[in-house]
Amino acid sequence: MTDDLFTQHPKADGTFLVAALYHFVAFSQFEAFREPLQAMCDQNGVKGTLLLAREGINGTIAGTDAAIGAVLAFLRAQPEFATLEHKESRASKMPFVRMKVKLKKEIVTMGVENIDPTHIVGTYVAPKDWNALISDPDTIVIDTRNDYETAIGVFRGALDPKTKTFREFPEWVKNNGSLHDKPKIAMYCTGGIRCEKATAYMKEQGFDEVYHLKGGILKYLEDIPAEESLWEGACFVFDERVSVEHGLKEGSHKLCHACRTPITAEEVVSSFYEAGVSCSNCYSSRTEEDRERYRERQRQIALARKRGHEHIGG
Repeated sequence: MTDDLFTQHPKADGTFLVAALYHFVAFSQFEAFREPLQAMCDQNGVKGTLLLAREGINGTIAGTDAAIGAVLAFLRAQPEFATLEHKESRASKMPFVRMKVKLKKEIVTMGVENIDPTHIVGTYVAPKDWNALISDPDTIVIDTRNDYETAIGVFRGALDPKTKTFREFPEWVKNNGSLHDKPKIAMYCTGGIRCEKATAYMKEQGFDEVYHLKGGILKYLEDIPAEESLWEGACFVFDERVSVEHGLKEGSHKLCHACRTPITAEEVVSSFYEAGVSCSNCYSSRTEEDRERYRERQRQIALARKRGHEHIGG
């Protein structure tokens, strides 16, 4: 089982194209757009998740090159998304089970009223200029992601707020007066969207020199050669690949489907690991009743696969 779980994936030339995208814009008709967008994705066999809100769009989708191209063209045909940018990577197998277009209050949930990245935001820094900025002794580097993401990779020297959700980030800032000790704040996240709101929030809080990595970790790993990189580890992604590395190659991490924590090959050999049921991160916080429920779910997944079906709960 262990060998099967951690078989090496093909490199960045996988069958499926993965497109990560977001765009902040006033989008008053977001509710009416949900059904046409869902239909467009379904017609092209595209899977993933897209969030629509009054403030714009956010999400990641996967499919054939032609299918992703069709969906992106459909989005850019809307006046609000004419300048939509996206980031591409590859997957050796379809990294999503289904297609979901959801309506939300925010496309990335910070929970702070009146934070508008279209009005105020930090200064974008291209990946080629990022190393110089975060190596500057006058710079404080902040990872705006959550603890399960930072656990498998960070930029060298970055502060890790160890948040469980992005909603906790504003409180962490308020409780850390040392953030005022240096003139520059450099922030980063997976694809850039969280930093749009995080830098806007920092500017609202009176921080003057606030910067963020344009395109996020994904763009940095795509553009910067490993031998020049200040990135350490892998980057967590929100699909079945679990992680990517330099060159956006698929990483070796798997996901514990009990606690949604990324796990390494070493953790799979732990006595606490049971596929889909537990790992060393969650064993002590779950009851035996919990684990039996997870075992039943695994049995249902195995049965569905045997019949050639996708198990929705998988």
